[in-house]
Amino acid sequence: MSSSSSSRCLRLLEKCKDLKELKQAHGQVITSGLSHNTFAHSRLLAFFSSPHNLGTRRRRTGSISYAWEIFEKIQEPTVCIVNTMIKAFFLSNELTRTLGMYKHMLQIGMCPDNYTFPYLLKACSDMESYSLGSSIHGQCLKFGFLADTYVGNSLISMYSELGVMKDARYVFDEMPSHCVVAWTVLISGYSRTGDVFEARLVFDESPVKDRGVWGSMISGYVQNNCFKEGLQMFRVMQMTGVQPDEMILVSILSACAQLGSLENGKWVQRYLEKLGMAMTVRLGTALVDMYAKCGRLDFARELFDKMPVRDVICWNAMISGFAMNGRGEEAMALFQEMQNSGTRPDDITLISLLTACTTCPGMASEGLKLLSVMCNTYNIQPKGEHYACLIHLISKEGFLEEARNLVQSAHTEDEEEDGSVVAWRALLSGCVDHGEVCLAEAAAEKVFRLERHDGAYVLLSNLYAAAGKHDGAKRVRKMMRKKKELIDKKTPGCSSVEINGVVHEFVAGENL
Repeated sequence: MSSSSSSRCLRLLEKCKDLKELKQAHGQVITSGLSHNTFAHSRLLAFFSSPHNLGTRRRRTGSISYAWEIFEKIQEPTVCIVNTMIKAFFLSNELTRTLGMYKHMLQIGMCPDNYTFPYLLKACSDMESYSLGSSIHGQCLKFGFLADTYVGNSLISMYSELGVMKDARYVFDEMPSHCVVAWTVLISGYSRTGDVFEARLVFDESPVKDRGVWGSMISGYVQNNCFKEGLQMFRVMQMTGVQPDEMILVSILSACAQLGSLENGKWVQRYLEKLGMAMTVRLGTALVDMYAKCGRLDFARELFDKMPVRDVICWNAMISGFAMNGRGEEAMALFQEMQNSGTRPDDITLISLLTACTTCPGMASEGLKLLSVMCNTYNIQPKGEHYACLIHLISKEGFLEEARNLVQSAHTEDEEEDGSVVAWRALLSGCVDHGEVCLAEAAAEKVFRLERHDGAYVLLSNLYAAAGKHDGAKRVRKMMRKKKELIDKKTPGCSSVEINGVVHEFVAGENL
């Protein structure tokens, strides 16, 4: 076969867009006499190691099976080909087979290289297996790759995602040199575990602060509810001349939304326009969410309507905005638009819609219909939060027995889940509103057993007092005092208000 024909055949492999085209190209490889060509095999398998080519779960299963058939026919695979299969298995979510491929590599006497370990470590992280991760760490040590930047960063990332920051820091400290990726991953790891103080110390140590390092610290503050600190960090970053990317701006808009800082949020939108950044779905959704949480539904809806592409998160942000601002009927109307557009709702959509129903009187039946639609039409399995929201809705309208039956049927298997506590608390609140003492006592007993919060004690005590049962009120207050040491440890409430562009925070119990 001529070299030009071989080159044309190999170029054809690189242009394949789906499995059907690849199979046709594979046929060309065989008929062209390249069936034993190592480079041709590597090109064939490279198709399966690209996340863009794998598609749906069903297509992934078919693709990886075909990839394995190709691999088995290779008589002497190179380390590059084995690494490609490891990556292909990982991207297909075949985590056990990802590690099994490494075992096969060792069994045939092949030595791994620095491209072998990162996907193995990612597999251990996704499997949430510290023991397997430690074993692969030992393999990295055995083959002498701990000093490799690529492997070292992957180890830090794995331990960070597993929440073992002591080991992540140890790997970091043992590395002979650190690129900005290592600093970024370590900062993100501490932030993920809630240790923003340590994350800030690492940030301050970093000798080079690129956009990734700044972004990890800003998003770390925002993820841990340190919204003012996130905004302050953003201002410092601007003074250094570093230009933000989409991720940073989404974090800043989230901080503005949580603080109710409308002026800062409007400034971000003007800044986006000044930079000429494209209004992506993520940025558009963040702006819609910010305006909705700041009470400017007119701005939120205008932006929402102008967006050329909307995903389910964007629809949820707008529906939730209507719900939280007491515009239940508009939220329901928007849900109808969402269905007409062909966008499939998710469990967050249901929460937002049930919340919207609670803002309008007489919508208990609508809430029950919604639950039926989500279960039967969209096959969404309701969670504790959904039942809690629905129970709040129907108990608020006086259907207390129906609410009790619903909460009992919804939580027969796992009463320890958070949603169960919220559901019983919602029933208790409805009983208090309607003066139903007996049912309130039964609900309160469940809440007392499932949580250590003082809210249920206060509700029941107030109900007893209102019903003239002062002995009962005294007994509940005594129970509260016994648990005072637990109650005192809870995180105090916090609120914020924006005045003349300045955000002021207030913490429950602090002196003004």
